[in-house]
Amino acid sequence: MSVWREWGHVVLIAFALVPVAALVAAGLAALRVRRGVPRAVAWRHSAAEIGMLATTAPWVWMILTPLDAPGQVFLIPFTDLPNQAAEGLGFLGYQVAGNLLVFAGLGALAPVRWPALRGVGRILLLGAAASATVETLQYALALGRVASIDDVLVNATGAALAALLSRPWWRGPGQRHQPRPGASVPPLAETPTRA
Repeated sequence: MSVWREWGHVVLIAFALVPVAALVAAGLAALRVRRGVPRAVAWRHSAAEIGMLATTAPWVWMILTPLDAPGQVFLIPFTDLPNQAAEGLGFLGYQVAGNLLVFAGLGALAPVRWPALRGVGRILLLGAAASATVETLQYALALGRVASIDDVLVNATGAALAALLSRPWWRGPGQRHQPRPGASVPPLAETPTRA
């Protein structure tokens, strides 16, 4: 079974919808600007929201597609990954890489959109919650899938790593770093005067 043969149609549809996603983001930004939101903020929020949707939906589509197989559940951490490794390092690599990417778009763009999520720990928790939801659905809907705590851990790690990579863009243009409440602020250096 080839990965492309099984999931190529999802990849093609996702890429075909990129122009549609761009148009939706532009329309959403224009609507926000008409409602008085500053242009830069409107574009930033719209692009982040549509980006999260466009980068996460194809993965969730693949994950929630039923398979003609018996479902399995692994609730003890690090029991499913060794089973995947037993299938071969290629299979393990494919599974881990895919699981790292599932919520990477969410992890990268959520802190750009929502300041309350600006923190790698917060994104790790968001990724874990989103992944636990998907894994629960795989089990509850009897999709013939493997519901695994290892998938939750790897999905959440992928979201957190993506958040780290997007950190330079968490604040918009013109936004300055604000010290945390209670943090000490170093005094300004005095400029020596000439005598």
